[in-house]
Amino acid sequence: MRITLAGSRHFGVTTLQMLRQHGVDVVRVVVADAEDRLAEAARTAGIEVAVQTNPKLVVASEIAPATDLIVTAHSHARISKEALAAARLGGIGYHPSLLPRHRGIAAVEWTIRAKDPIAGGTVYHLADRMDAGAIAAQDWCFVAKDETARQLWERALAPMGQRLLAQVIDYAKTHGALPSRPQDEQFATKAPALAD
Repeated sequence: MRITLAGSRHFGVTTLQMLRQHGVDVVRVVVADAEDRLAEAARTAGIEVAVQTNPKLVVASEIAPATDLIVTAHSHARISKEALAAARLGGIGYHPSLLPRHRGIAAVEWTIRAKDPIAGGTVYHLADRMDAGAIAAQDWCFVAKDETARQLWERALAPMGQRLLAQVIDYAKTHGALPSRPQDEQFATKAPALAD
């Protein structure tokens, strides 16, 4: 399976490592910043790096030829419809909430701010609307008393993301398709960036 990975930072690097251990071929890494640690890790591994022309959008020409699946890991760019169409199975991303709850850039912070007793993570199909694609895999965890967003991310949600992405990729390798169930829009909430 040929994968184009779009992402950044530490979660992008750990996702790259997980993919390389999972018997898939990461053929290209797409980043918004050529100096990002994900770009550095990809170059070190001998993987081609493409820098987005527009930091908010990944376009079809930035997806490697003959890509089976696009995986995003801490990417704040939208993957265009044309880019998704360039990959045989489309694309998946990990969102650190129980989608459709807390759609947006600050999901973990809103989980804490809303005093949610449980948190979770979702691997979802990339779609035109942010964090609104069908669910491929989901899991949950308790939120510890007085836990910060960073603590929750590091303790539970980042490792959960790696596990769920691996699970969906294994499924896709076996079945040639992605698991899929629609999100229930009646439960959708937004998690916009926080000003503080």
